[in-house]
Amino acid sequence: MSNFQIIQEDLSARARLAYLRTDHGVIETPVFMPVATQAVFKGGLDSDDARSIGAPIILANTYHLYLRGAVPIIKRAGGLHKFMNWARPILTDSGGFQVWSLGKGARKNSLCKIDDDGATFVSHLDGNAHRFTPEIAVQIQHDLGADIIMAFDEASDEASSYSYTKEAMDRTHKWAERCIAAMSNYKSQITNRQLLFGIIQGGRFKTLRKKSARIISSMNFDGVAIGGESIGYNMKRTAEILEYLAPQIPKEKPIYAMGVGFSPADFFTVIERGVDMFDCVAPARIARHGLLYSKGAGSKRGHRINLMNARYKDDFSRVCDWCDCRVCVTYTRAYLRHLFKADEMTAFRLATIHNLRFMLKVMEEIRASLKDREFARLKREWILRA
Repeated sequence: MSNFQIIQEDLSARARLAYLRTDHGVIETPVFMPVATQAVFKGGLDSDDARSIGAPIILANTYHLYLRGAVPIIKRAGGLHKFMNWARPILTDSGGFQVWSLGKGARKNSLCKIDDDGATFVSHLDGNAHRFTPEIAVQIQHDLGADIIMAFDEASDEASSYSYTKEAMDRTHKWAERCIAAMSNYKSQITNRQLLFGIIQGGRFKTLRKKSARIISSMNFDGVAIGGESIGYNMKRTAEILEYLAPQIPKEKPIYAMGVGFSPADFFTVIERGVDMFDCVAPARIARHGLLYSKGAGSKRGHRINLMNARYKDDFSRVCDWCDCRVCVTYTRAYLRHLFKADEMTAFRLATIHNLRFMLKVMEEIRASLKDREFARLKREWILRA
């Protein structure tokens, strides 16, 4: 049986409801994955908090866990799930994007040197040199015990030339084959079923993107991710890329748009173009600045309010009447603003709990709408709200 099963498809778009089976549970997609970079969430949230807000799956960062020297410790603990007391699925990235971003694709940059075998980079923590190859990236993620492992890839930015972008894409394809081979060596050694996703590259060039989609989709991957600097960051470009890429990917493979989830509108943009999974650090990142999601704020404001504004000083209403998080049930906008103004750490924690729960609740609504064939109506409700 396939690990990915489509339950229902939308009649007017590529949106779909599906199940992705892992050893730590079945994930109902489309799904938003909160980011636990170093096996913990920003804002002082722990695994209990993530459970309480309804996170079905989380994402951990291979690059940062590796540089902290945590990988052998996590392996001895029995994997990330036992280490952080998290029984639900975990996806780990390969570290490719973080390594590439040290040099932003420029091989002359001393922080990162990329060759056909892998990448040598300098730690931002202590200045020591390290080496990642496709085999090492797979081994680290295997040792972490992730349910979903990402292939090691090389990204390219929007300013990269066609020749460099093609070179990086071709290298990504060769590395993808090596990741598959490395995974096959582990399958006889493990009792659990770890899934491996390949990553489409090609930068800003449509011909390269489509070629990469065809090649990665034809490989023996359990899922396909769409990577690159613009994905999630530039939603207009993201929509354009997905519009022509999604039809290139077989329906039986889940699609993961890396870095998407800055606003509820972003969810609708990618889901209606066939995306099943996405992650984003934005909900926690903006929380530390007093930016909180509120449905009543409307799509033009990204469904966000800025609690640092003076207008909320005497606002004793909830952050969002629609949200069911414990922050909205318990505290007022005025109180949260007071905490931010007083530089209390609790402000960041409560704001992060709210923002993550808000986004997860949006996803719950979207999945329910797909079951009831009400996706188009729900999109209008969210996007057309002034």
